[in-house]
Amino acid sequence: MLITVVADYGTGDLAFAEVRQRFARLLPGADVTAVPVPPFDTVSAGFCVAQLAFGDGPADRVIYANVAPRADADDPREDNAGERLVAARLPSGALVAGVAAGASMSFLADAGVPLRAVRVPGSGSQFRSRDIFPDAVAALAGGDGDLLGEPVEVAPPPPRTVTYVDGYGNLKTSWYDSPAATGTRVRVRIGDARARAVVSDGVFAVPPGELAFAPGSSGWPVGTGDGAAYRACYELFARGARAADLFGNPPAGTPVEVTPTTPR
Repeated sequence: MLITVVADYGTGDLAFAEVRQRFARLLPGADVTAVPVPPFDTVSAGFCVAQLAFGDGPADRVIYANVAPRADADDPREDNAGERLVAARLPSGALVAGVAAGASMSFLADAGVPLRAVRVPGSGSQFRSRDIFPDAVAALAGGDGDLLGEPVEVAPPPPRTVTYVDGYGNLKTSWYDSPAATGTRVRVRIGDARARAVVSDGVFAVPPGELAFAPGSSGWPVGTGDGAAYRACYELFARGARAADLFGNPPAGTPVEVTPTTPR
């Protein structure tokens, strides 16, 4: 079994080591890996959850997401209460369980995956992803459907924003349609930074030194059955450079404005 932990603590952090240790006790033999995202970054978390959930992999894989800024209410919280744990089982067999905070589950739900509450306490520990949630996740992975409760609706993911910055500095976005014909030059604004790019049908379809706005390596199906359609995520790719640096390293959730100028 493969368990991927998407969380805002890094692979070298004590928190991840403790979570991994807990899963090693609950699910001996499971391969536990991590995908770190910036602190409180539910947009990046939600993007990673969808990409992993819909991507190719073993049927018994688990994607466990925990980015919980506890920002759903401003009132003082008792007993470290926070956003609740939800889960979904995909047709592929993949199990996703994660805290329904911000956009952490939004990309998955927007693609048509129904979410359900997990019958597990939402309070009782500052470190719920170590002390409380793993037991429920392990039980769900073992087929315990009785833990699933009522349907849960979450807010839609932010449209036309940065959704994830990969290790090469490529800016993945929630643009899913081309803003102009292939070859068109466009002005791109992200926050206070501006640059020119070329709309292309592939990130390497521009010469070195050019910035491409093109469907990249990320995306997933939307809908189910015969009505399902593949949704490709457009990204900003600077050949020979880092697009993130060109735009001042914008955080996920920053709007991406694209305005056509003249044909190439």
